Amino acid sequence: MSSTPAARARRGIPWFIVAGLLVAALSLRGPIVAPTPVLRDIEADFGIGSATAGLLTTAPVLMFALLTPIAALVIRRSGAEPALMLSLGGVLLGTVIRALPGYGWMLAGMFVIGAAVTIGNIVIPVIIRRDVPPAHVGVITAAYVAMLNAGSLVTSLLTAPLAAVIGWPAALLSWVLLTIAGVALWGAHLSRSRRSGDGHEDRYSGRELPSEGAAPSVRDIDSTTITGPLPVAARGRQERTILRRPVTWLLLAAFAAQTTIYYSLSTWLPTLTADELGLDQTAAGALASVFQGAAIAGAFVVPLLARFTPAIVPTLTICASWLILTGGMLLAPQLTWLWLIVGAVAHAGGFVVIFTALVTVARSDREAAGMSALVQGGGYAFGAVGAPVMGALHEWTGGWTLPLAVLLVLAVLYCVALLAAGRAARTSRR
Repeated sequence: MSSTPAARARRGIPWFIVAGLLVAALSLRGPIVAPTPVLRDIEADFGIGSATAGLLTTAPVLMFALLTPIAALVIRRSGAEPALMLSLGGVLLGTVIRALPGYGWMLAGMFVIGAAVTIGNIVIPVIIRRDVPPAHVGVITAAYVAMLNAGSLVTSLLTAPLAAVIGWPAALLSWVLLTIAGVALWGAHLSRSRRSGDGHEDRYSGRELPSEGAAPSVRDIDSTTITGPLPVAARGRQERTILRRPVTWLLLAAFAAQTTIYYSLSTWLPTLTADELGLDQTAAGALASVFQGAAIAGAFVVPLLARFTPAIVPTLTICASWLILTGGMLLAPQLTWLWLIVGAVAHAGGFVVIFTALVTVARSDREAAGMSALVQGGGYAFGAVGAPVMGALHEWTGGWTLPLAVLLVLAVLYCVALLAAGRAARTSRR
């Protein structure tokens, strides 16, 4: 069955597929942030420190950095639809492992969840770009990003109240219900495709995905659709060329700063707000959920700005949002709810801004692929250390001033790197 842009436009929006993707997206971020509202309980029950507790969110992010090439191979070999089912099954398995007694099992479960989410990060944008008519790709992708944040919102908001009733291990295990819903809906889609004989199994075989060293055409890439790594990597002379380009390192620095700030805050927000504002566990989790909840709307901000304003406006908006978030939490913690709303725009739209620049400056398909792999792999590797380092700084100083000051410095570095990369992108358009 053809999957060209013209064919997709004639078919219209495949709503059953879109529904399956959006429900699946609930499980691609929520399980990672679910432990954060009960980190103090986890520390107390396991007798661990803040730095060790921070490893629980480091594990999945480290998997993002290490397993992207392997995940891409899995997708090419199995096909996109079975790969998404494998991703959901892995999240389900990891959530169950995480519920076993002992910190070691909990950490192992988070590694499994991270490995499974890595596959989902890559494959969902592939399915969206292939099956959704081009005119609707941006909106559907924004809806997908919104659902990622909705999953984080639900788990951040409700884990602490559930833990108060049934205990934190059972509260974390209860989120398998979201994943089961995704498995059921996506399984129904696969079954429906087989019964109708519409060729989905063949159409989603590895030959539909970019071959090794290839990438979607740079001319065809809509930056608002790049919500996961391009499942490819450049090699040899092309890779050396990428490494010699300053813009590559600027984009890597920006993405590393963004992921470090985001995962550091996502991990410690409930604990930080409880300590700084004197909130109980449930109220702290509810306040922290603002960071995820406001991002549901924030996911649509950058696409709108990109459509109606000059190219530099989205970049300046994201930079200002990160500075306001980190500076505001450091200087006026009593207004944390406001800073979190502003920061939600930053973490929802920052990915789009960075990869808009990447797609623009790439001089070939292979270069776009290699830059994407390097920027995301390196960025997630840096991001993985953010939560443990922030926890260690908190343990060392007994407060949150130094950790927040470090995040503010990272936000400044982010702005410098992104503005320089954006300038290179605008120059390349001329």
